[in-house]
Amino acid sequence: MAEEGCRVSIDTLVLPGLNGSGEGHWQWHWLRDHANARGVEQDNWICPDLDDWRARLQASLTEVRSVWLVAHSLGCILAANLADSPLASRIKGALLVAPCDLSVVEELHPCAVNFGAMPLKRLPFPSLVVGSLNDPYMDFNMTQRVAQAWGSELIDLGHAGHINIRSRFGRWPQGYDLLRLLQTNIKKTTIAAATERRSLRPSTQAAYS
Repeated sequence: MAEEGCRVSIDTLVLPGLNGSGEGHWQWHWLRDHANARGVEQDNWICPDLDDWRARLQASLTEVRSVWLVAHSLGCILAANLADSPLASRIKGALLVAPCDLSVVEELHPCAVNFGAMPLKRLPFPSLVVGSLNDPYMDFNMTQRVAQAWGSELIDLGHAGHINIRSRFGRWPQGYDLLRLLQTNIKKTTIAAATERRSLRPSTQAAYS
């Protein structure tokens, strides 16, 4: 269990995908550039099991009050599998980078991943999907369908591969900007909703006229 001070300080959980995000990966840099970010460590990065990975993520969520998620590849699928979890209420929003198609993962890594069916329920927290036109793990048409199913905004990075080390994504300041964009959009939406609610309230004069 984390110390109370850590409970307060951690505001971002980083979710790697298959094989983890080793040295040089943009998520590796993210953890070093952001003192308030923490990686969710899994016991088995090579043969992921959804139940095990989800239990570890849920345990991490119980140690924080509210957090942002920064996920890559299979980590995005893990995040999406929290759609029905009560702990999803602790997630302020999620940056979902290069989500993978589980059917493609099975073809490329036979019998390595036990994650069940592709999660397509609408997410109960705001999210931004970052996709690529030539991602070997998910066709862009599928990326668009998944983003729509999740209720996510979608940003197309062009021909960026799987947005990993192989496609030359090391330290990635644009990713930091994308999380800030998500945060800003949520704030604007919240303010607009509050303004609309106020405008719909009957005035005191009308109520007593």
